[in-house]
Formats: sequence, structure tokens, C-alpha cells
Amino acid sequence: MVSFGYYVVAFIIAALIVFKTIPLVKAAAIKYQYTDLPAERKVHRQPMVRLGGISICASTLIALFLVWSLGGLADFPPEVTLEVWAVFLGSFCFFLIGVTDDLVNLSPLTRLLLQAAVASLVWKMGVRISFVSLPGVGIAHLEWLSLPITVLWLTGVVNGINWIDGLDGLASGVAGIAGVMILLLSLFMGETEAALISAALVGSLLGFLYYNFNPAQIFMGDGGSYFIGFTIASLSVIGLVKSAVATTVLLPFLVLAVPLLDMSAVITLRLCHGSSPFQADQRHLHHRLLKAGLSHRLTVLLIYALTLWAGSLALVSVQFPRSPVIVGSTTILLGLVIWRAWQSVHGSSMEQGVGSRE
Repeated sequence: MVSFGYYVVAFIIAALIVFKTIPLVKAAAIKYQYTDLPAERKVHRQPMVRLGGISICASTLIALFLVWSLGGLADFPPEVTLEVWAVFLGSFCFFLIGVTDDLVNLSPLTRLLLQAAVASLVWKMGVRISFVSLPGVGIAHLEWLSLPITVLWLTGVVNGINWIDGLDGLASGVAGIAGVMILLLSLFMGETEAALISAALVGSLLGFLYYNFNPAQIFMGDGGSYFIGFTIASLSVIGLVKSAVATTVLLPFLVLAVPLLDMSAVITLRLCHGSSPFQADQRHLHHRLLKAGLSHRLTVLLIYALTLWAGSLALVSVQFPRSPVIVGSTTILLGLVIWRAWQSVHGSSMEQGVGSRE
């Protein structure tokens, strides 16, 4: 067991490090001209620093190493400790792939091959999907399928988080909500190592969101989204799908429903139109909501509410305490945000119609 104080320490230290280091990273990036320039499919209209992932990665890992030095991970058995080290190593390697892409622009194939290589290494170290529990079927051991399925899951989530990083505060907020859900689920299921890492990650994301929410002062870049995506993906493996209970196979999909469904829909549409699945375009959910007439902030808040609602369904599926109340509250919240979005779109349309008649 991990003392509750360690979760608080990991959260606070990570949040403080991000909060204090983001201005330093931003100043250094501007000095050496590492900025993201405006483009046709991008929302920002001025050069922006996109190296915020440096602070996110550093704060999360430093907070966890500090907790480790204080004895927060001392009682874990060797196989669990190896899993934790695998998460640390994998998340840092994915960060390096992403930040390299931020600086020198790697090709999509190169990125994918590097991601698959790191995911395979992590699988070798013990972060693996070995079986799934299916309703009406029971436990199905994956055997040799464990490697490709684990690699597909890890790289898929990484790219799902990366692809929704298109608006100020969107990826960091969605990942933060997913991190909170994984924290709650892991604590409830007794997977304390996953909960502790989640606490540090959520702290770093909260600190970063202060600078990243609209209007953003800095972007996380691929380094940040790759680090966050891998950490969440691996935590869902070591924290959510270990149980033989049939419903646990649904947990990661519910927690990460928004980025995974968005990525799947975009890939399908690109293939149907004869485009490469890696060809950037404006088919993502946030692009469509903006085109429908929603403001930048309302689009982000709507996707937040949708992510929170899907995550609350995961709590219900494992009979988390008071989960019916939680899912009821998130349903009301989602309904209110949808109603506000409907008013925003149709209200502006009516005003334009009146103006044109005048």
C-alpha cells in the first residue's frame, strides 16, 4: 500500500515544477527560435513555442523519483517495480521521439517505427496485455498476440492524444481528465503504482494547463503529447486490465473514448477519400465543431464534458462508490454544455439572418 500523503506530494511537486519551469522553457525557445509558425490548418495566428512537453516530462519524472526516494515505492514486489521502471523508460523514450520531431521534423514512417520499437521494448519489460476477459466467453489468453496488441494499443493511444492537440488546452485537459479517471479506478482496484504515477501526471497537466488554456502561451508539442499519451496508455495496461473481471476490458476504451474515436473516424474518412492516414487535414472533431460555429473555448469545454461523461461510465462499470450520482452529474453537465453550444450556433445564425434582412 502507498500512503495517501505520497499521492499528494507527487501531485503538488509535479504541478509546482511545471508552473515554475514553463516560463524558462518559453524564454529559451524564443531565444533560439524554436517556434511553431502559423499554417492553413492551424488555429494560432502567431509563432508559438511548442516545447512545453519538456516541463511536463521533467516535472512528472522528478516528482515520482522524489516520492521513490522518500520510500513511496519501497513495498512493491520486484515484478511491479520492473513495470514502473518500464513506464518511466518508455515515457521518456517517447518524449525523446516527440521532441526530436518538434526540432527536426521526422517523417511519419520514422516516427511510427521508433514508437513500435520502444513499445516492443516496454512489452519485453512486462507492460503487456496478456489476456482479455470477455463477457460470456471468460478469460482469453493472447499468447503470441500479446505483443502486436500491446504495441498497437500503446502507439494508438499516443497518436490519439497527439492528434487532438489542435486547440489551446484541448489535449492537456482531455489527458488530465483521463488521468484523474485512471487514478480513481486504480485506487479502487488496488493498483497503487498506477495511481501514484497518475497523480504526478495529473499534477503536471494541471500546472501546464494554466499556461496552455485559451489563449495559450505555450504548446506541449509532440514531445509532450507523446509523453502523456504513452504514460496514460501504459497506466491503463498496468492499472486497469489486470483483473479477470469481464468489464475491465472496457475501462481503457471508456476513459480514452474521445481521442480514440476521433482518431478512428479521421483515419476511416481519409482512407475512404483515398488519402494517406497520416495526411494532416481538418476532419477532427474539434475542427468540425469550430466550423459549426462554436467558439474556441466552447469547443474545448464541450470535448472536456464529453470526456468526463465517458470516464464516469467507466466508474459505473466497476461499481465505484456513488458512481450513479457521478454519472448523473456528468450527464447533466454534458447536457448543459451541449445546450450552450446549440444556443451559441443557432443564436448567431438568427442574428445574422436578422442583420441580412435589415
